[in-house]
Amino acid sequence: MPQPMTAYERFDVLTALFPFIDVPVRKPRPVMVLSNGAFNDTNGHVVTAMITTGAGSHWPSDHAIVDLAAAGLRHPSVVRCKVFTLPNGQIGRRIGHLGLADRTRLAAHFAAILHA
Repeated sequence: MPQPMTAYERFDVLTALFPFIDVPVRKPRPVMVLSNGAFNDTNGHVVTAMITTGAGSHWPSDHAIVDLAAAGLRHPSVVRCKVFTLPNGQIGRRIGHLGLADRTRLAAHFAAILHA
């Protein structure tokens, strides 16, 4: 029996086997969904942005997540403008959804970056 497809929505926080460029190992890491549910369902892929503690580096475009509990995160984290399209098979599970303040700030942040 096929497993039911999970619908992912914009601003969901998921765990995914994030593709690291500088390391041959793939580990589950948190990502934020950028694409809308219709795109995700139709394509079987999700457009995501990396979530990291930023401990080893800082990018000028990093955006701190304020409501960690809503996002399902345990440590101070940032959304990094490192964007990937991931197939649903690489997604582990939904751990949270960004709170309203974080959604509002990040929507404006990505709109400015992408001129959307």
